[in-house]
Amino acid sequence: MSRQAVLALLREREGDFVSGGEIGRRLGLSRAAVWKAVEGLRQDGYTVEARTGLGYRLEAAPDAMTEPEIRRFLEQTAVVGRRLICLESVDSTNLYARQLAMAGAADGTVVTADRQTAGRGRLGRDFQSPGGLGIYLTALLRPDLPPERLSPLTAMAGVGVCRAVERVCGLSPGLKWPNDPVLDGRKLCGILTELSLEGETGRVDHVALGIGVNVLQRPEDFGPEVREMATSLAQALGRPVSRPALAAELIRETDRLYAALRGGALEPYLAEYRRRCVNLGRTVRLLSPGGAAGETAEALDIDGDFGLVVRAADGGVRTVRSGEVSVRGMYGYTE
Repeated sequence: MSRQAVLALLREREGDFVSGGEIGRRLGLSRAAVWKAVEGLRQDGYTVEARTGLGYRLEAAPDAMTEPEIRRFLEQTAVVGRRLICLESVDSTNLYARQLAMAGAADGTVVTADRQTAGRGRLGRDFQSPGGLGIYLTALLRPDLPPERLSPLTAMAGVGVCRAVERVCGLSPGLKWPNDPVLDGRKLCGILTELSLEGETGRVDHVALGIGVNVLQRPEDFGPEVREMATSLAQALGRPVSRPALAAELIRETDRLYAALRGGALEPYLAEYRRRCVNLGRTVRLLSPGGAAGETAEALDIDGDFGLVVRAADGGVRTVRSGEVSVRGMYGYTE
């Protein structure tokens, strides 16, 4: 597409003017085609200055979840992100990725969307996904591993999100068991992992690893049902954050954790999960999958499979798994 070729050339000479004649010669375009491409970039939110006798200069880029904007921050990865599909709107990036999987999409394909109309979280909950404010992406993975080896994936993704946020924003999120990155006691991100098995063999066909991060939301951008428990990076920092830059870092971290998962190198992730887990040492309320409050218990540790070790009121110690229960603080989302 001539528009993207012109953008790449302006980026190559960022800060300098490039004449329309030079752009045309290098890209094999007429002056009218160059002008049309520049106008298209402006419609996409790019600020392109034009001066008679000098040509065109790229001044600013939009905070857009598009492939050119994400790619400018994304270095070469081993598997995840080699193919990147960026959508303006979709019902669910997880659902779209699973449809791609059934059509034979490659291991490591990443789907992003500017907005989701039917975003989902764990246990069938809605995940609010307004346009222009968050990052909604899904990595389609095809690991040659037995299903039981994949149980740590969601927790490892939580660590990966925290690392990406720390690197891009300088903030250090905690982790609310089992898989919610949090800031100041409020939810920052949702992670949903969906596994598909081959019917006859029971082998893993694909995994859709979905990550949704609240980036630019103000308090009024959250619905009343989640406003008291949700936050965004912009709220925590008091300034905007580049969504494409953070999306690129999330893709890089997913590529790294995927390699660690396949290689069995889980210990660094387990150690960091324990360090970041905000529940340890606190009394928590165990919630059933339907959301009903159950018993209270003291959160003691994270076991080798990222289960939560708790001590019940009667003194008994056991491990609970994410498929069985969720936890909530006694006086708030994490506290």
